[in-house]
Amino acid sequence: MENVYGLVGYRLGHSFSQKYFTEKFLSEGINDSVYHLFELDSIAEFPGLLQKYPNLKGLNVTIPYKEAVIPFLDGLDPAAARIGAVNVVNFENGRLVGHNSDYQGFMQSLQNFHPCFPLSQALVLGTGGAAKAVMAALEYLNISYKVVSREKKPGLLTYGELTPGVMASVSLIINTTPVGTFPKVDEAPTIPYELLSSHHYLYDLVYNPAETLFMKRGKEMGAKTINGYEMLCLQAEVAWQIWQS
Repeated sequence: MENVYGLVGYRLGHSFSQKYFTEKFLSEGINDSVYHLFELDSIAEFPGLLQKYPNLKGLNVTIPYKEAVIPFLDGLDPAAARIGAVNVVNFENGRLVGHNSDYQGFMQSLQNFHPCFPLSQALVLGTGGAAKAVMAALEYLNISYKVVSREKKPGLLTYGELTPGVMASVSLIINTTPVGTFPKVDEAPTIPYELLSSHHYLYDLVYNPAETLFMKRGKEMGAKTINGYEMLCLQAEVAWQIWQS
């Protein structure tokens, strides 16, 4: 019986994971494993998925289920528990254990892109599961940050509150939202792009398209930009190590 791995999400037509892990199986000479895309209309369908595929060995989890999947698991590793979001599920002796490889993948990629000085300041656009992993990485690197949300909430900034002073005080802006993802490539987070300069680094977790409108508009103002592809590759390698442990 084939070992089954897969990605759990809502709409997965743009997924990177299936191609990546299928090629991983080939390069490692693994002939008894497959990787599927599991599109769920609701996380309530998750137990049914487990029943349908009793030979599941590992799962990735993406938007919008990184937090919603937690009640269906038997445990969390310390990093996932601290972050409050899961993007990897490992099947360990009949138990489903949640992990977070986004945290490690983002941190490694960020260190390749941005001079991560302890006095650096960042804006984190979004409040979902991906944002939680990003915030954990920033805290580990001693980079202070402010979180930006579309809705007014205690302790958070709204996009309308991104004043010239706020924009000048930060060097790093991280888009953790799906805004700008294919096919809606003509959308971008509503930050004041006219206040950007060569002082800024823009990190977009979106990887399809390779250059989002967020990145393009930042680049036009002299900002340095990167998409989420390197992070994806790095977190996928961490996920693979978790499954093989």
